[in-house]
Amino acid sequence: MVVLCSGRIARAEMNRQAQAVVLLLLGGSVLRASVTDVYLRYVKEGLRPFLIAAGVLLIVAAVLTLWYDLRGSEHRSGTPAEDGHGTPAEDGHDHHGHGGRVGWLLILPAVGLLLVTPPALGSYAVNQTGTALTGQEVDHYPALPAGDPVRLGMLDYAGRAIVDDGHTLGERRVQLVGFVAPGADGEQILARMVLSCCAADGRPIKVGMAGDVPTGLPPDTWVEVVGRYTAKRGTDPVSEVDIPYLDIESWQRVAPPKQPYE
Repeated sequence: MVVLCSGRIARAEMNRQAQAVVLLLLGGSVLRASVTDVYLRYVKEGLRPFLIAAGVLLIVAAVLTLWYDLRGSEHRSGTPAEDGHGTPAEDGHDHHGHGGRVGWLLILPAVGLLLVTPPALGSYAVNQTGTALTGQEVDHYPALPAGDPVRLGMLDYAGRAIVDDGHTLGERRVQLVGFVAPGADGEQILARMVLSCCAADGRPIKVGMAGDVPTGLPPDTWVEVVGRYTAKRGTDPVSEVDIPYLDIESWQRVAPPKQPYE
């Protein structure tokens, strides 16, 4: 009986230690992502200070949990509780050590977060979600800034082309950066994900391509295109709303940007 109760105490300690290690690894992975550019694949840039604070708090909680558990084990009595008949109390269950082993298995997801960096949302997400232009309400678009070509965000161009009917675009040359994704009828489109807060609410901006369309590129290849507004429109196969086109004059393949989302 004494051995049984001692085993339960050991398993309880193991569970607490496993929880502390999970917290430590999770906090370390959050902190690692926050001090590098990896966090930009999950959340918007402005949330970096909050991620750093969260990572530090998780690490502190893990260290305090381990310290408290190890300190408590030094003072814990080795005599098991008795049930009033001089017999060590039991809970009526034979755990066979499963609780401790399951507790340590919780470390695996935390290790995965620490060691594996998933890619940013790409063409697969584009094909599953309707364009972020849905519900876009802007009373007035300002005139384009100086420059030839003028560099615009994908959402800005799409809004000016669809909501503003291209009035502020005119014949100006614009430069867009996005990745190639399959569109309706096998056509390639230019796309980029837009975040409100984090990758979980990411939605794509889709722009059709006419003119000198990039060819021979696999999905998720990043390109920089230069072209002019065209009144041509397509239909988003997911949300069945209009998507704009760009009449491309030139394009070049580029490296994925540090900030993959708009």
